Amino acid sequence: MVNETSLRTPRLRLRPWQSGDRAPFAALNADPLVTACLPGQLSRAESDALVDRIQAHFEDHGFGLWAVERLEGAPFIGFVGLSIPRFKAPFTPCVEIGWRLAADYWGQGYASEGARAALNFGFKTLKLNEIVSFTVPHNHRSRRVMEKIGLVRDPTGDFEHPLLPLGHPLQAHVLYRLKRNDWSANSL
Repeated sequence: MVNETSLRTPRLRLRPWQSGDRAPFAALNADPLVTACLPGQLSRAESDALVDRIQAHFEDHGFGLWAVERLEGAPFIGFVGLSIPRFKAPFTPCVEIGWRLAADYWGQGYASEGARAALNFGFKTLKLNEIVSFTVPHNHRSRRVMEKIGLVRDPTGDFEHPLLPLGHPLQAHVLYRLKRNDWSANSL
């Protein structure tokens, strides 16, 4: 299944990836501000491989991490969407909501606006029972977005990320959850 789905918010369009998104995405993934809470900066080849995985996820599952553009003038600012994690943990299998935006677009509500649209799609269209999100404890920006869109911290679900080596400074992760029964489409 090829992704043809686009989501629209008052200021954003979450859309399928285009070939022109690869260069700005590589720049975003090479930015030390953006990658401060990630395992590291990505080379152009690594960034392109991530786009390939994102597109394959859409083909395999019919949903994924949409490219995000601002309706007024920015053709690509990052991604927002839903994905199935590639690792095993006590809370998997699951669907995760996530985002990664260029630093120039932080603090303007774009992540939470796009994430609300993704939650709506996940609960209304995909009929998911639960959506989770996770990050490192000191990623306060992402944690604020999680809380703003209605996810609730589950301290019993906090975990050591299995794709990072033992003792890695970013291995500890906090888990947030939102069940469909606790979500309200009216909160959009």
